[in-house]
Amino acid sequence: MDFTPTEEQTAACDLAAEIFADLATPERLAAAGTGSDDELWKALCAAGLPGAVEDIGLLGLVLLLEEQGRVTAQVPFAASCVYGVLAVAAHGTAKQRDRWLPALRQGSVVATGAFPARGGVTASVAGAASADGLASVAGPTAVAGAASVDGTLSGTVGWVPWLRDASVVLVAAADRSLWLVRVADAQVEPVELTAPWAAGRLVLDGTPGERLGGLGAYDDVRAGARIAFAGLQAGVCAGSLARAVAHTNEREQFGRPLAAKQGVQLRAADAYMDTEAIRVTAYEAAWRRDTGLPYDTHALTAAWWASEAGKRVVHAGQHLHGGAGADLDHPVHRHFLWGRQLDAYLGCGSEVLEELGELVALGESVAQRGGPHGEDDAR
Repeated sequence: MDFTPTEEQTAACDLAAEIFADLATPERLAAAGTGSDDELWKALCAAGLPGAVEDIGLLGLVLLLEEQGRVTAQVPFAASCVYGVLAVAAHGTAKQRDRWLPALRQGSVVATGAFPARGGVTASVAGAASADGLASVAGPTAVAGAASVDGTLSGTVGWVPWLRDASVVLVAAADRSLWLVRVADAQVEPVELTAPWAAGRLVLDGTPGERLGGLGAYDDVRAGARIAFAGLQAGVCAGSLARAVAHTNEREQFGRPLAAKQGVQLRAADAYMDTEAIRVTAYEAAWRRDTGLPYDTHALTAAWWASEAGKRVVHAGQHLHGGAGADLDHPVHRHFLWGRQLDAYLGCGSEVLEELGELVALGESVAQRGGPHGEDDAR
């Protein structure tokens, strides 16, 4: 394993860090509310960062998302890159790539994903309601390697991150097929989450959709999303811990900084180790995907650390701020909200472990199911 960033990844990461530091200030974040910061999103797109993800890979995206997480920047960067740019680039037909990628790279089209909280969904009967709330599919079914197929979808997805900012949503149907749906064709209902994301409930009722990919596309996109959002969680935790360290070094009690107390040091050390565990597992999973190695169990491992350890870190960050951490307007409270929301999005730790255990027991891997690009490798 070699997680040393390439020159391109380092340059993109440094540029992202500069933009986030300049524009994702606490004052601007507060003004954004539950919406995106349009000026920040335009700055990221003008710098070519969404489009750069195709060149710097999933590991490069994880590095960029760490920088976003450090400041909890209010932009749909993770969702649009993983469910839009990377998904279409890996699994779209030539026509789909020509039609969707230029706008996704420029940021004029924002994508998100309507995926379940965990994998292992069962196929639905055409036109029937899905027991788990996923969309059911009516119409023709695409075969591996075939041209894109249109169909209609019906069902409700309880909450989709950044849906109110999105132009297109990648919907995972109950049979594990993927469909591109224009948000304008669907019904979107605002949903308030723990974190101030522009989320929404997606209601589909005979809504037209465009099939994306074939065998293996669901597994690849789902695993990639877990890795990407684990990288975002690593940044959220790093930012929370950095604020806690600064606070405990500045805050004095009985003439000594709080950071001099052994209890504070131990709590911060545990949070640091948890943050590093999230980071290294996300790096490994992303690196394996980029190099064409099996990575599905590694994606689940990263998701588990991001969920379980992330929860501990943001609680520690808030606790180490004492009474200030309970202030809803304090910057560290945003890290707490984001950390808990990412915990919910990645799935309960016990559920992720159950899925990981089943996968290990079955001896399955992305490579055995057709490689990281699914239907392309199957051909």
